[in-house]
Amino acid sequence: MSYFEDPPDGEEPRRRTRSDPPQRRPAPRPDRERRAGRRPERKKRRRQGSETRARVLTAIPAILFAVVIIAYGGEIFAAGLFGLGVLAMHELYTLMRRVRPIDLAGFIAMLGLVLAALYGGPQVMLIVLLASFPLVFALAVIRPRRENVSWGIAVTLFGVLWIGLPIAHAVLIRELPNGGGLMLDILIGTFIGDTCAYFGGRAWGRRRLAPLISPNKSLEGLLAGIAGGTLAFWGFAVAYQDWFSGTDALIIGLCVALAAPVGDLFESMVKRDLETKDTGSFFGAHGGVLDRIDAALFSVVVGYYAALLVL
Repeated sequence: MSYFEDPPDGEEPRRRTRSDPPQRRPAPRPDRERRAGRRPERKKRRRQGSETRARVLTAIPAILFAVVIIAYGGEIFAAGLFGLGVLAMHELYTLMRRVRPIDLAGFIAMLGLVLAALYGGPQVMLIVLLASFPLVFALAVIRPRRENVSWGIAVTLFGVLWIGLPIAHAVLIRELPNGGGLMLDILIGTFIGDTCAYFGGRAWGRRRLAPLISPNKSLEGLLAGIAGGTLAFWGFAVAYQDWFSGTDALIIGLCVALAAPVGDLFESMVKRDLETKDTGSFFGAHGGVLDRIDAALFSVVVGYYAALLVL
């Protein structure tokens, strides 16, 4: 196909043919290039904003649940924590179903630990923990099929130690003098620290903390989380609890803030080994119960023993 080219003034129009070199298109305008470059950034900011809103909306019912059961204490608190522990333990055993863990043994052992913490104390908890081993063995023996029985026993006890024992320590904390306030302080330090780590990593994260376990975590986010968690624990304790001295609150808050990211990394390592993103879907797109309490499973235990040493 040929077409006419506009001639200079006073000349006849010339027909262009296929053999003529192609005309250059005008270069794109710089302002268009800048606008095109901004689009991915705007999409990223919108996505991060929606993730933050979803985090807040997911946290509200969990916060209300925690405040209510802590306020009641006693059997209500123990029952609420046991239910939470059953959900978390079920998620873990479901992920490891191929080795056939003995779910019932894990649930019974955790119930025994919770009751021991509520009505007995640490010594009774130790007896229940030791008794959980023959319990798991007995329920494994009566199974009609015993494939992977060694792995099944190991996974069952793993759930008892990782989930059941910290749940029982939370009951021990609530039974301490001023235990309700201390439990709130530990949860505030844990989850405010996690939030500070999230936003600190987004804002300043440059150095990867543990790329083989959790590539998105950064050293800068870790430091922001430790600082934020420590200050949150200290600030809430000093502002609302006259039985807490500032120095004691700072020491316990630092211990809690250091333990929480270890619990987060521990769960990330387990999920990486099991090749899964989330442990469940109890909170929809934000994962399961174990995904939400992973940091608290470590900070509660450390907070309990730090309080015994300091207070």
